[in-house]
Amino acid sequence: MDTFEELNRKGFVEEKIDPTLDLFVEIEKLKKEKNAIVLAHYYQEPDIQDIADYIGDSLGLSQEAARTDAEVIVFAGVHFMAETAKILSPDKKVLLPDLKAGCSLADSCPPHLFKKFKEKYPDHVVITYVNCTAELKALSDIVCTSTNAVQIVESLPKDTKIIFGPDKNLGAWVAKKTGRDLVLWNGACMVHEIFSREKITKLKARHPNAKFIAHPECEEAVLEMADYIGSTTGLLKYSTNSDAQEFIVATESGIIHQMEKANPTKTFIPAPPNNNCACNDCPYMKRNTLEKLYLCLKNGSPEVTVPADIIVQARKPIERMLEISAALGL
Repeated sequence: MDTFEELNRKGFVEEKIDPTLDLFVEIEKLKKEKNAIVLAHYYQEPDIQDIADYIGDSLGLSQEAARTDAEVIVFAGVHFMAETAKILSPDKKVLLPDLKAGCSLADSCPPHLFKKFKEKYPDHVVITYVNCTAELKALSDIVCTSTNAVQIVESLPKDTKIIFGPDKNLGAWVAKKTGRDLVLWNGACMVHEIFSREKITKLKARHPNAKFIAHPECEEAVLEMADYIGSTTGLLKYSTNSDAQEFIVATESGIIHQMEKANPTKTFIPAPPNNNCACNDCPYMKRNTLEKLYLCLKNGSPEVTVPADIIVQARKPIERMLEISAALGL
């Protein structure tokens, strides 16, 4: 097995795998042997979604991590998600198939700079989007996801002063929906920032009956065109409940796998980004593969750890989010 230094450098266990192995069967065996559960985000590749015990968005994954009885959590997602699982289940072993599965949005908000930013507004409540590091959560009063951000802001008294970070696009959308004046940190997700309004307009002209659905991390110019704006779970529910037969989807393209499984007769078109690529994949999410997941479970590595003091501080705002969400039935 790789040494600690090699693992940190590469981010994943590198080992030859017998090409005749059925990885789906082997992963199921290992899950039983190790009392492990695989949690996967909607943006993971289809094979990983199909082997997962639970597939969801950030809120659902947090809820599942908090309630699972498994001894080992394999988090097929990105680093901040595995950290959240460790914060909520500190006694469990949390594995991530590739430690380099980071997040451009989390990277856009270094905790030491956010701490200085927060000090300028001492009388403000700090709400941070779950897509951030454990250290940033530890600086927060409440954590939110795109599913519950509006409701969490609305759960606070109207005269509450609020800092919202790190996603400026989600923050601007929440401010618009709630009528609240939020102080925004200037961060963004690179996948949701690259959608091209011009290309989407042309695509809509070619598919006049298609509903255009978008995640609130997209820029305002893109959101203004949307028939529906919602979290990944919200987009999935909308596409299932709508009578429309065609959808243009402005979020990471991994969600389309679940949309097609739930709606085999409907057509889903990924919204075009403003570059030469025809897709809109998150390079971090796609670092995880079925092979890396198998090796990670087999070797019990790479493991995600969070310092004990950060766990204590970061747990409070996450638990506050889960309490508010439970009270609102989210």
